[in-house]
Amino acid sequence: MANSQNHLAKETSPYLLQHADNPVNWWAWGEAALEQARNEHKPILLSIGYSACHWCHVMAHESFEDKDTAALMNEYFVNIKVDREERPDLDKIYQLSHQVLTGRGGGWPLTIFLMPDDHTPFFAGTYFPPQRRHGLRSFKEILTALHHAFADRQGDIQQQNTLVREQLQSLQSSPSEIVALDEKAMALFSQQLMEQYDTRHGGFTPKPKFPHPFTVERTFRQWFIYGEEQWPLLQAGLNTARQMAKGGLFDHIGGGFYRYSTDELWMIPHFEKMLYDNGQLLALYAWAYQIEPDYYFDCAIRQTAEWTLQEMQSAEGGYYSAQDADSEGEEGKFYTWTPKQVSAVLNEDEAFLFEQSFGLNRRSNFEDTWHLHTFMDIGQLAEKYQHPRSDIQGIIDRSKQRLYRQRSQRIRPATDTKILVSWNALMIRGMYLSARVLNEPRYELSADKALYFIKQSLWSNGRLVATYKDQKAYLNAYLDDYAYLLMAIIEALQNHWDNELYNWSHEIAQSLIHLFEDPNDGGFYFTSHDHEQLILRHKSYNDDAMPSGNGIAAAALQYLGLLSGQTGLLNSVEKSLCATAHRFMQYPVMYCSMLNVLDAYFHSATIIILRGGADQMQAWQALVFKKYLPDLLCFAIDRAIELPIEMGDKEPLDDIVCAYICEGISCQPPITELDEFRHYLDHKSKHRPILTVDQVKTDQH
Repeated sequence: MANSQNHLAKETSPYLLQHADNPVNWWAWGEAALEQARNEHKPILLSIGYSACHWCHVMAHESFEDKDTAALMNEYFVNIKVDREERPDLDKIYQLSHQVLTGRGGGWPLTIFLMPDDHTPFFAGTYFPPQRRHGLRSFKEILTALHHAFADRQGDIQQQNTLVREQLQSLQSSPSEIVALDEKAMALFSQQLMEQYDTRHGGFTPKPKFPHPFTVERTFRQWFIYGEEQWPLLQAGLNTARQMAKGGLFDHIGGGFYRYSTDELWMIPHFEKMLYDNGQLLALYAWAYQIEPDYYFDCAIRQTAEWTLQEMQSAEGGYYSAQDADSEGEEGKFYTWTPKQVSAVLNEDEAFLFEQSFGLNRRSNFEDTWHLHTFMDIGQLAEKYQHPRSDIQGIIDRSKQRLYRQRSQRIRPATDTKILVSWNALMIRGMYLSARVLNEPRYELSADKALYFIKQSLWSNGRLVATYKDQKAYLNAYLDDYAYLLMAIIEALQNHWDNELYNWSHEIAQSLIHLFEDPNDGGFYFTSHDHEQLILRHKSYNDDAMPSGNGIAAAALQYLGLLSGQTGLLNSVEKSLCATAHRFMQYPVMYCSMLNVLDAYFHSATIIILRGGADQMQAWQALVFKKYLPDLLCFAIDRAIELPIEMGDKEPLDDIVCAYICEGISCQPPITELDEFRHYLDHKSKHRPILTVDQVKTDQH
């Protein structure tokens, strides 16, 4: 029987709806819930999670579905449930608060207790068990203790709250001294990252291991821009990408990457699949494939793109948010196998090679079942069994396809079908890049559908809306929505020029600056100037599971400013770099997206505009797309298209292709010969000498 005091039944978030039948008197975040807390003078129990979160499900089952626990929650607190994917503003603030209160990072579920009047947090944690275990007090003990503390220790709480608010504000403050922009951060990045590198298994953290695509891609850029002395860093990045693609982090049967690996081997993941991870990883593997056309990079691109097409794209065009880790009440059940299940699908020879490759001839690695992890790769199998590599590859690929059809008959994990602009933009970018690198028009068509869906359904009167579900668009959009989308449109224009898209990119850029830019210190706030007032207005520069909105905003504005010649956009980029220089000069490994902007600032991003017939330009584009050329953007514009006025001098010449090339604000004479264009691109592939760490230390002394 539904709880009449639970207010979540009319929400659209799948995560909130998962809790609509709890005996807890849940509210969604909003004025009604906040007013009740003030009126009743009860602290707020804020629970933040998301639909694919395994430990969120565990705590919900153990505590939120338990009547005795719910009774304590309802008596002592006003209970608010938040979907962190819909309200990243709240999540960022209270994850940071958790760090301030506990001295360690947070996670999900986030369980945090707020004052009823000003919403300052006075206690924070993540998962709490129903009984004491693993050194954790039970959730009911926590509830009771906090109730008594709130009633009896108001003075202590108020004193702590003052310190918490001061510390939160200090984390956002700008330095009093301006730090000059220079390239010493690049050398320090190399040193810091190689100190963290796992030389045996790949990756840059101990277990658990997260993919961190922007960190890996940064190793590619560092090698490309600063030369062969960065070869070890490049190999660290490529090896990490290869280990992730070969390991259990990747779904070898259905495609797509899981959230993270619980071990140092990339073998056993938490099995939820997030759109934002996979969009970034598609882009990463497209870049990796340009550097080294490896079989496993190819598999990562194709299978992830196919998973996106088959399982994550709505009929309307937008991409869904996530897939759950659990099915039939068990984590990973949909994805794991037994040797008997495999041999029932494959013939004897196929099953033998498949088991050798993926370890089904070894001890089980996940709760008496086998999660697929590459123990012998294609090359090792070919060498051991003296078969051509192409034959082994064909057998493995066919086996995957047959097992996919068999697995499709199982009960699937749930899919979170809400559509988020920022996450969609990451996937749109990944699909456009993959389409170019693999010459696969289906991926481009998929990205087009998603991009134009956003334009039609989530953009109105110069404003974006953050989320869409059940034909309803809602919630004020955040910096990431504008920044990621602007970058996605720039990718789209490289796949196919469209004046309407180009004009839209300028509208988004102007809205981004108008709504989010800090006019005093530079950079961009996470929330717009007219957003709901919260205890902190967050401005984040470091990359996390997703790249910094500031970093992507600056990069996209930089590209658009160079393409259009609008110096106002470039001024915003320089102010953003200056605003964060004191951060990335000290610990650059946390600021990869800002370092990418710094690259283009010092080394001049290149804009190429091709004019000619569409068929004629294909060969020219192909030369660009097969090379890894970061910070080189190439736009092929059919001779029949009338250019925007700011690009009016890029006219087609007779019946030939013409390449207009500008490096930064310096433009070259047009190129009209394909061989000359090829020579130019070959020259662009040469690398500059690196500024070494020793040089940095010498300069500092």
